[in-house]
Order: sequence, then structure tokens, then C-alpha cells
Amino acid sequence: MSGQQRVYKQRIRSTETLKKVFRAMELIAASRIGRARAKA
Repeated sequence: MSGQQRVYKQRIRSTETLKKVFRAMELIAASRIGRARAKA
């Protein structure tokens, strides 16, 4: 039972880190688009 809980916790943690990564990627993409628009 405790092993299963550990697996769930790891899965939740990995999804949280993925969300952070995706958010960072979105921010980077948005800043790049903004710079491209400013140049044009």
C-alpha cells in the first residue's frame, strides 16, 4: 500500500514539474513573439 502511495506522489510531482516547464516555455515563446513584433 505504501509503495502505491509513493508512486502516486512521484506522478503528481512529475506532472507539477511538467506544468512549470510548459509555463516557462510559454513565457519564453511569448517574449520571443513580442520581440519579433517590436522589430517588425
